[in-house]
Amino acid sequence: MTPRKLLFLSVSAGAGHVRAAQALHAWGADAFGGRIESRHLDVMDYVPASFRGMYVSGYLKLIQHLPSMWGLLYRATDKTSPDAIPQKLRRAVERLGTRALTKAIADFAPDTIISTHFLPAELLAGQTRRGKLDLPLWVLVTDFDLHRMWVQPHMTGYFAANDEVKFRLQAHGIDPARVHVTGIPVMPAFSRPLPRATCAAEAGLAPDRATVLLMGGGAGVGHLDTVAASLLALPRDFQLIVLAGKNRKALAALQRLADRHPGRLFPQGFTNQVERLMACADVAITKPGGLTTSECLALGLPMIVHSPIPGQEEHNADYLLEAGVALKAIDETGMEYRLDKLLASPKTLAAMRARAQSLGRPRAGHDVLRIVLGETT
Repeated sequence: MTPRKLLFLSVSAGAGHVRAAQALHAWGADAFGGRIESRHLDVMDYVPASFRGMYVSGYLKLIQHLPSMWGLLYRATDKTSPDAIPQKLRRAVERLGTRALTKAIADFAPDTIISTHFLPAELLAGQTRRGKLDLPLWVLVTDFDLHRMWVQPHMTGYFAANDEVKFRLQAHGIDPARVHVTGIPVMPAFSRPLPRATCAAEAGLAPDRATVLLMGGGAGVGHLDTVAASLLALPRDFQLIVLAGKNRKALAALQRLADRHPGRLFPQGFTNQVERLMACADVAITKPGGLTTSECLALGLPMIVHSPIPGQEEHNADYLLEAGVALKAIDETGMEYRLDKLLASPKTLAAMRARAQSLGRPRAGHDVLRIVLGETT
């Protein structure tokens, strides 16, 4: 049987869109054997450097240095009609210099395309409208809320993180039969048994000791070593894992701090096995990105969320708080207070864990691909 050729398109404006596409690619190889041949392309690798700088660097600078301005822009574009002149001008600019992307798509000749960001969906909708493309196009929304830019004409269907996203797509005129509530795809490893004792031994942790996972730098909460030091000053006995990612300066500072807290602080650099560290934790402290929080939910891991980007991450945080799987800290002091409160109440943590487990969708990537392939079981 000839394998179906699936193309996953993402945009590296924030890591979540890319990670969702990578998860789908991994599920294709992991669970569908020879039935799928897939490729993942980052659209930003196929546009002029000037556009990439404006789109990616501009976005990152806004959310880091002018988050309130980003929030205003997010809300304004959500309310603006797609037929408004500013929106038409924006789409015209986005179409410029996409010849390399068009060629890359033609070279692979996919049977189906799934976009994990609204930009490629918008570009493909334009090509479909102009008769330059004729194949199934799917959109996968990577947050627990919906911005209008995700809604594009000529799409075969949509994958939603929750029922509210589906409801909002319907409010924009999308046939509910074309919207599938699958959750946000995470790597296949999140769907497999991860024994805490085994994962703890790998990381040098005590498996029966309360463990906290602090993820990322977090805009607005200071440096990682400063945050870690304030948490370790709490009058509680717990282990603290801190993920510094590719930030070597932060990792070095954390390692110096760990020397003063032997057996309590465990700094980590970049890892592609974050699921094994999550499996050791009782609570995660993280920004409320759609992918990271979906990973936590997949493992039933309660959260303390902080520093949400105005717009999508604020709405993600609201969803998690309403579901009872997270608390929100507005600053470092609030983070200390909420962590102390949770560690003092194992019953509260257990209840949050149970709710997170019920909400998690560890096999979302598998479900997305099954629907795209037309499989019902």
